[in-house]
Amino acid sequence: MATATKTVKIQNRLGMHARPAMLFAEIAGKFSASITVGHKDSDQVDAKSIMQLMMLAATEGTALIINADGDDANDAISELVELVTSGFNE
Repeated sequence: MATATKTVKIQNRLGMHARPAMLFAEIAGKFSASITVGHKDSDQVDAKSIMQLMMLAATEGTALIINADGDDANDAISELVELVTSGFNE
């Protein structure tokens, strides 16, 4: 079983609001890996839960710490990092 961790900064001006949280949870949900996300001022939350992601209150410039544990952990981290660095396609 693989484990992967990556830190990535939120690029978009509005941060992790409803639409980015939905996209993040949707991508995380494609993977069987257990995926959590947080930042220095928060606990880790379930990356597959829109509500938990929104409770992070992650704004522009927040460094998200994404952890994945499972057979497809590296693929999950890769896709989620790509989403965040793209500014959630906004």
